[in-house]
Amino acid sequence: MAAVAQCVRGALRPRLPLLSVALRTSPRLLCAATQQKNTGQNLEEDQSQSQNEQKVEPSSAEKLLAEEKAKLEEQLKEVTEKYKRALADAENVRQRSQKLVEEAKLYGIQSFCKDLLEVADILEKATESVPKEEIKDENPHLKSLYEGLVMTEMQIQKVFKKHGLLRLNPVGAKFDPYEHEALFHTAVAGQEPGTIALVSKIGYKLHGRTLRPALVGVVKDA
Repeated sequence: MAAVAQCVRGALRPRLPLLSVALRTSPRLLCAATQQKNTGQNLEEDQSQSQNEQKVEPSSAEKLLAEEKAKLEEQLKEVTEKYKRALADAENVRQRSQKLVEEAKLYGIQSFCKDLLEVADILEKATESVPKEEIKDENPHLKSLYEGLVMTEMQIQKVFKKHGLLRLNPVGAKFDPYEHEALFHTAVAGQEPGTIALVSKIGYKLHGRTLRPALVGVVKDA
């Protein structure tokens, strides 16, 4: 036993200086370990802070993007409304222009028709002035002249009708201030007041528009 104990003490003696050195250097090691731990904690804190900042920054960016999106949507809405109004205005202008062109086609001959009406009036008066009792075979020249006047009057009325010019001979019709012009009022037995008793001058309408009102006499209350 004594020999064994001595052998153990002999084996430990060379290692005692190493243990003492280790004990002397342990505070430094502890300091370094503490610093590393603190450094690790600081790194973790910095990482967590940067992560929080990263979390905050996207939310701010999303807010800015949302505001920008709202502005763009509002601008798009305004532009769309302006575009629709512009289209409506353009369509109205197109329709008005088309209507003006059509009216110009229809009523462009209005002044020319008015001049021709005088010719038609003269033909009608000439036809009416021929004594009907004189139109017979014994008077061939007058008969031919009369038939020529009647044919000319009929032909000119056909031309008028072809171009939308129609006669207004409203005997017995109700007086219409848009189509008739009253020259006088007279009491006529058996006729309703407000009706037309006599037509002094034939009127005309061009495509439904009064070109010349008929000159008439209107029945009044007795």
